[in-house]
Amino acid sequence: MAVNDECKLRFLELKTKRIYRFIVFKIDEKAQQVKVDRAGESKESYEDFTACLPADECRYAVYDFDFTTKENCQKSKIFFVAWSPDTSRVRSKMLYASSKDRFRRELDGVQVELQATDPSEISLDIVKQRAL
Repeated sequence: MAVNDECKLRFLELKTKRIYRFIVFKIDEKAQQVKVDRAGESKESYEDFTACLPADECRYAVYDFDFTTKENCQKSKIFFVAWSPDTSRVRSKMLYASSKDRFRRELDGVQVELQATDPSEISLDIVKQRAL
């Protein structure tokens, strides 16, 4: 599975310039490559991000999560989300599962990885727990 250059470019902008809060990626089965589905601006919320994940289709996503530590330090971690809802097609789930590791390696700087099949598995509480 090829990775479109725009994916790497947008991720670099999220990581270094913080232009985006999140990026959702989609596999284009015809072109056999991963493409950017949607990039969320830096002012968008976590709810905006989760709303972008379709209920019946797989996606990859990265989210730049800002938080405050117990020591009152402002920090940020980049989460990689492998979204694979139970209601998506079996072929699609297999395609996303088999190409996940290769795609994930293209995104240098991801600190936390989440696998999710429904919204409860990527709730804000879970993200906060994994960030600390």
